[in-house]
Amino acid sequence: MGKIAFIFPGQGAQNVGMGKDLYDNFPIARRIFDEADKSLKEKISEICFNGPDEKLQETINTQPAILTHSIACFSILKDKGIIPDIVAGLSIGEYSALVAAESIEFNQAVPLVQKRGKYMQEAVPLGEGTMAAILGLEREEVLQICDTASEEGVVQAANFNCPGQIVLAGEVKAVKKAIELAKARGAKKAVILAVSAPFHCSLLKPAADKLANELEKVEIMNSKIPVVSNVNAEIVRNSCEIKQLLIKQVFSPVFWEDCIRCMIGYGAEIFIEVGPGRVLSGFIKKINKSLTVLNVEDAESLYKTINYFGG
Repeated sequence: MGKIAFIFPGQGAQNVGMGKDLYDNFPIARRIFDEADKSLKEKISEICFNGPDEKLQETINTQPAILTHSIACFSILKDKGIIPDIVAGLSIGEYSALVAAESIEFNQAVPLVQKRGKYMQEAVPLGEGTMAAILGLEREEVLQICDTASEEGVVQAANFNCPGQIVLAGEVKAVKKAIELAKARGAKKAVILAVSAPFHCSLLKPAADKLANELEKVEIMNSKIPVVSNVNAEIVRNSCEIKQLLIKQVFSPVFWEDCIRCMIGYGAEIFIEVGPGRVLSGFIKKINKSLTVLNVEDAESLYKTINYFGG
């Protein structure tokens, strides 16, 4: 059996009700949700389980909610003896990966990501920035489009998710211009995304500066297992480097496809998406069809994964 990679989802994977059956059935999951509530001095568990949806969608809640659910899933897997050889996470998921790698304590990570969400939300006034998904064009074509559209303002590639799927971020006028250009180039799809801020582009630099101050108050340790960074798609284990990359990550593109290829190069053949949704599983199948892809987000998917490893 090849190496096992755990991958942790990012913003957009959240859904009302996430984690409730795990909380009800697994004491270790209950402990994680209770610890998150205690760390935040508010009931993030209540928002995960019962919403309302508008509240869960607020970035300040979404980020700690996804982290908490992901680590609840991870803790059960670890308890069952399913341990990763390498980890990575998409955007906010990188914090879940770092908790899994014991680089940051969960009770420190939860309030940190809540602040990260707040700073990211505040960096660009509502309505001034947006994001768009471009499907069916090559990386070079999309970069050329951004270059041309940047005459209208800031527009940059923000997520390289998988072959033929790239997300842009920037100022509304420039992103809309990029969509026009992408359609003219023959993109299968070019659409504005329902997001509250233009994540992972230079407009978020003020958020990164504020996050840098918060990271000074948190103890980051060398990771016990390899973590692949969004910023450079390379394995990172050193605490100082991890901290610097977390600051850069806020305003830099996420090289997700490259992260997965790095993990494959490390020998990973079994990928488990740990946390809400199955978005990353879909990306992996487009990157390399021969890989085994599992996920854990609720009791049903958990038991399927445990059974795959022989119960």
